[in-house]
Amino acid sequence: MDIQKRSNAQRLRDALEDDIINGRRTPGERLDPEALCREFGVSRTPVREAVQQLVASGLVTVSPKKGTFVARVGIDELIEMFEVMAELEGMCGRLAARRIGGEELAALREAHRRCETAAQAGDADDYYYENEAFHDCIYRASHNGFLAGEARQLKQRLKPYRRLQLQVRQRIGSSLQEHREIVAAIEAGDAARAEQAMRDHVLIQGERFSDFVASVRRFGADRADGVGEIAAR
Repeated sequence: MDIQKRSNAQRLRDALEDDIINGRRTPGERLDPEALCREFGVSRTPVREAVQQLVASGLVTVSPKKGTFVARVGIDELIEMFEVMAELEGMCGRLAARRIGGEELAALREAHRRCETAAQAGDADDYYYENEAFHDCIYRASHNGFLAGEARQLKQRLKPYRRLQLQVRQRIGSSLQEHREIVAAIEAGDAARAEQAMRDHVLIQGERFSDFVASVRRFGADRADGVGEIAAR
């Protein structure tokens, strides 16, 4: 997805995420809507939409009569959420391998092709959004609306942290190779293989865990008073 195609709210949300990543907005800091309008040259509507999306992802909190503030999220909680996300996506992969239709398979292949294009361009944000579409193809192909809804909800919660993963060196290339394995398993109708490939694609473990924690700390998520925030895959 080219940046020109993103809405003002989406661009503002991404910019605020990046500010949090780089420590320009710290845990507990108040976000003033009027100041954001002036800073980014937008109306209140995209600011309101961006803040709502950040609240949904857990990056900011809204306190009645006090305002909107950058939130605090612990690394342990993040890892727990990634573990649940891996299981949900694994289930989606397993069901998709059994239930995917011809048009859905074509859509999945096209989504994978767009991921390859974004990876070749070396644009982590563009790759993230194409990757999001890739995963959504699998959710829909599971033909389980409840499961897909739960996966989308948690994916939204983890969005900033999933974007952060893509900033780790060589992660985009590894992610793309994992996509190839997922597509091949679904094409073959191999439910067990698709489930494992999807689970491994999302689960943070081994070297990826170390890289993720290092990135979190490098961008100021773990501070002297506990833990802070980030953005991801």
